[in-house]
Amino acid sequence: MRNLRTGLPKVDARVSTKDKDKTPEALETDERFPSGEWTGFWMQRSIYHGERSWMELHLKFAGGILRGEGRDRIGEFVILGEYDLKSAEVTFTKTHPTHDVEYRGWAELDKGIWGLWKLPHDHDGFHIWPKGKSDPTGPQLKAEADVPVEQEEPAMAASDK
Repeated sequence: MRNLRTGLPKVDARVSTKDKDKTPEALETDERFPSGEWTGFWMQRSIYHGERSWMELHLKFAGGILRGEGRDRIGEFVILGEYDLKSAEVTFTKTHPTHDVEYRGWAELDKGIWGLWKLPHDHDGFHIWPKGKSDPTGPQLKAEADVPVEQEEPAMAASDK
């Protein structure tokens, strides 16, 4: 059975006993897809009016398959999806106990994964990146000042003395 919105196979994100018996696949070596701790946010302007809803995630990229788990303002979730090295496209389902959210995005080196999420009656943007990296969407603070220039005092005219 396929998901009508994404075309991906509809799968249960929980790990089955048959998955536990498989030989573990080598982790992805492409720098755009590092396995481990990630952070980021999703937006839902229709409810939260532009406020970022932060997520903490633990992701594993191996052999084109993305698996993970995490937590956001809604609660705990699991992730199951796919990624493509050539196109850098990433698609996954974030499964909460009460509902699924479909995600589609693109990976960029030093920027993480960004794109759109979809529910049946709503959609908006998301952006995630490896934990420990700076927020690629945030303002970059930069201290800057002009170098002071010494000004010469104007010479006093003989009549000013």
